[in-house]
Amino acid sequence: MGKQFTEIDASTREFIETQKIFFVGTAAPDGRVNVSPKGMDTLRVLGSNRVVWLNLTGSGNETAAHLQESNRMTLMFCAFEGKPNILRLYGTASVIYAKDDAWADLIALFPPIAGARQIIDVSVDLVQSSCGMAVPFMDFQSEREELKHWAEKQGSEKIEEYWSRKNRYSLDGKPTGM
Repeated sequence: MGKQFTEIDASTREFIETQKIFFVGTAAPDGRVNVSPKGMDTLRVLGSNRVVWLNLTGSGNETAAHLQESNRMTLMFCAFEGKPNILRLYGTASVIYAKDDAWADLIALFPPIAGARQIIDVSVDLVQSSCGMAVPFMDFQSEREELKHWAEKQGSEKIEEYWSRKNRYSLDGKPTGM
């Protein structure tokens, strides 16, 4: 059954660091709720109550828009192999852009990935585990390379043009801070 904790302990950190995918949930006070899958090598546990993840270029930018109005965030991890487990990290988050002072130190935590758009810094106030017995077994084959190849082919100038066209506003017309 589910358990709640106030921080990320060593076994929870190990579970998080072995997952190939995680899900992010955000919502502004009004408009659509966003749940987004994230993959690749884009998440770091920095302490018992802090996680950062690298947000890559995508077709939308809902997370950043929502965080402009409400800093609530949930990260969810599911065990698709091994012992069943669902883990949620609840907390508040802020968006860090390349122009921000914190960017240089945090981006250094990740491998270079073309199209890196923002870093999301999450302050975790609740860690919750639940059984996960209904989550199916799934085998990891490999990371998808399409986004990486697309971003590399675009180059930084075309990526910034794309951000200007596609990532400045959310589905609900809310600004993303880009």
